[in-house]
Formats: sequence, structure tokens, C-alpha cells
Amino acid sequence: MCGFISIFGSDGTPVLTDILDGLLAIQHRGQDAAGVVTYDGQRFNAKKGIGLVREVFGAKHLDRLKGNMAVGHVRYPTVGKGEDMDVQPFWHDFPFGIAMAHNGNVTNFVDLKNNYFPSHGIPLSSDCDLEAVLDVMAKSLVDSNFKNSSNLRDIGKEEIFSAVSEVFRMVKGAYSVVGMIAGKGMFAFRDPYGIKPIIFGERQEDNGQSYALASESVVLDVTGYTNKHDLQPGEALWIDMDRKLHWRKLTDTPHRPCIFEQVYFARPDSILDDISVYKTRMRMGYAIAKKFQKTGLKPDVVIPVPESARTAAQAMAQELGVPCREGLVKSRYVGRTFIMADDTLRKKSIRQKLNPIPLEFRDKKVLLLDDSIVRGNTSRELVRMAKEAGAKEVYLASYSPPLIYQCPYGIDMSTKKEFIARGRSYEELRKEIGCDALIYQDLEDMVEAARVGNPKIEKFCTACFNGDYPTGDITTEILDKIEDERIEAHT
Repeated sequence: MCGFISIFGSDGTPVLTDILDGLLAIQHRGQDAAGVVTYDGQRFNAKKGIGLVREVFGAKHLDRLKGNMAVGHVRYPTVGKGEDMDVQPFWHDFPFGIAMAHNGNVTNFVDLKNNYFPSHGIPLSSDCDLEAVLDVMAKSLVDSNFKNSSNLRDIGKEEIFSAVSEVFRMVKGAYSVVGMIAGKGMFAFRDPYGIKPIIFGERQEDNGQSYALASESVVLDVTGYTNKHDLQPGEALWIDMDRKLHWRKLTDTPHRPCIFEQVYFARPDSILDDISVYKTRMRMGYAIAKKFQKTGLKPDVVIPVPESARTAAQAMAQELGVPCREGLVKSRYVGRTFIMADDTLRKKSIRQKLNPIPLEFRDKKVLLLDDSIVRGNTSRELVRMAKEAGAKEVYLASYSPPLIYQCPYGIDMSTKKEFIARGRSYEELRKEIGCDALIYQDLEDMVEAARVGNPKIEKFCTACFNGDYPTGDITTEILDKIEDERIEAHT
């Protein structure tokens, strides 16, 4: 997962401050790198680097990154080695200026890199799969202009929609994309199954209308954009220089948004596809409480694993009729361990990130609630800390089902060995983690908790839980290639 924001501001209004505010609001989606490209009417201006937004950008960049059009991005690597050359946004200056950022993953990137681009004489400059999207779109725009014009000036809505259609034809996977073309306008599109989120908003300013697109609605909230709505699966938007909006649905594929956004990735104050993340997690908490009641166990307290499990824990405790306590204090200066680049960093940072309050554990039967259990590193350490703090018994619950399948769509679960639940029974898992009881949410209950928010969505992408890949083109060979590439990136 990554996060982005793009803004087409009113004439003469610099947008960098809003871009950076937006990136800070979605820093949780990527802590590896950050970047911004602006357009000032004459040229692209860029700043990219490894690190958090506050580490990459400073006051000195306000004067250099001018312009009323910009694209910003925060990254965590699922493809590539996380080096400087992989930091987004990407752009081309010739034969026309085009800049782009994305959230997601190109599942056929290896094949495109090894076969398609070499056959067309297109060299890649990075290991980031965004470059595949950028080059396919740019090539389509060039080809259409050579057919219809001799000066590469005829780039309008039809050329944009045709180029996006070519991306959908050639580039497989799950991705939301934002970008701009120098002197022509701004574009955005969402993958044919709508797996990755993207939200549009507008803002009236003194000297005209401003438009923005982002990975989560909270970005638009903090930057003052209203009239928000989600792009539909397979839908593209082109905003020309007259600020006219051109929308087009380019596919008729079913909508399959990623359920893990609701479980973990998105901020609770975001609304994705008209579904409140906060309300969804609350419903998930009630559902896992009902399942826990069937065990006959009687906890004294529910303690959430901060931050994402807090909402569900409050609902769970209410349903069980026991207190919900903040027994684990999180350092706000250590990032989300799930999206750290390798297992060594994750294990090292768990104890640095979370510290127990012994008074909330001592002589109590403690129910720890987490959003999910992936590798088991956090779970094992938390159970150990709880017992060291004096808990009589430690129960562990996850308000999502066991994660056992690789995600090829841009969540950092791309190798089979990462899943502690894979090939283990519940009792084996319980012993491995060290807890006195282990409870997982049922898949149907988790999905229903999200569907209540928007019954129009018939299904979600739940591939990491049940192996049902909605794009229909994921094979064992593709999964093996993605796994090999991920392993190579960390060796």
C-alpha cells in the first residue's frame, strides 16, 4: 500500500502546502519514502527522498516547488528495492511532460519488464512497477498523436481515455493512479475492479475552482475539499486546462474493493466507497464479541493493540460487558511494524513501539484484540509482555480471519512463509503464540460488517483470506514470480 494526493488548484495558487498536509494525513500508508512533483506552467519541479514527509521536505522547498498543479506520494515498497530510483512520483519530460503516482501493484510487471518493454525498445530506469503504467500510457499517447497529428499537441479527453484503456489492456493488477500532463491537464483512473481506493473532491477558492484526488477521504477533509465521491472501478477522469471535468467508465467489471483497507490500512476517520471505516471496525468488534461469547471464557478486561484495533475493542468490550482499557502505550515515533521493509526491523521495533501498563494486566484475565495476525511477531511479543506484567490468563482475538494467501495486489504479504497461520491448526497457533485462547473472526462476519455500509458492493477482495483473486488472472506462476522478486529485494 501507498498513498497519494494530486491537486489542480485555481490559477496562480501554489498547492505545495496542501500537498504536504495531505501526505502527512496518509503517512500511515507509507513510511519508506516521499515525493512531490509540481508544474508551474513552464516545467516540472520535483523533490523526492527516502524517509518520512517531515524528513524529506523543509521550508526551503516552498520557493522551489511552485505551481498550481502537483502530485504527491508516500511509499512503502512491495516491488523494487526501496532505493532512491524507486521513489514516486515518476515523470517524463519528452516528447511531452507527463508525471504520475500510484497506489497498488502490477501483477504482470515481471513479464512487462522482461518482454514487452525490451521488444519496444523502452528501457526502464527503476524497479518500481509504476514505471510500467507510465510508459504504457505515454506510448499510447505518442502513438495516437503520430496517427492523427505531426506535432504531439493533440492530447485531450479522447486521447487520455484511449491511453487509459490501453493501460487496462496491458497492465494487470490493482492500482489507482493520479497524474498530470504539462500544459494540458490532470488525470486519474482506478483499476477495472476498483480494488484500490481513490476519492475526488473540489474546493471553491476566491480565484476559481480547485480539484483534488487522494487515496483516502481524510486527505480531502484536512485540506478543505468537499463534494467528495469515489471513482468507480474502471473509471477515468480528465480535467482540462479550462477546469472542465470529463468522466468516463471504461470497463463493466464488478466492483471488488480491498477489505483490508477497512480492517487495517485506512484511517478510522476515512470513508471509502461510501463506507465508514470507523463504523465498519465497530461492527467487526461486535461480531467478534459474539463469537468470543461462545467459548464460555470470561475476560476481566479488553485491551486493544493500538492503533487500528481501538474502535473494534471498544465495541467488543461493550458487547461483553467488561471494561475496555488502554493497557498498551504506543510510541508515536515508531512506524507501523506491518509495513516495515523486513522482518528484522519489525521484530526490533515491536518492543520499542508498545509498552504495557502493568496495573491493567496484573491478576486479570486479559483479552487482547488485534486487527489481524500476519507473521505473529507482534502477537508473540504482546502475549509475553502481558504475562510478564502479571496477567493471569491472556486471550488473543483477531477481528479478521486467518491470513494464509499471498496478496499480489500491493499489500506486503507476498511470500508464503510470512503467514504464521498457514498450515497450522488453531491449537498449534495458540501454542506458537503462547496465549491461553485464540479466536479469529469468521470471514462472512467480517465481510458483512463492511457491506452494511454500502450494500451495493456485492463482494470485496478477500484474496489474502480465502485465495479468491477477483481479477481472475492470478496463477501460481505469477505468485511465485512476485515472491521471488520480493525475496530478491531483501537479499
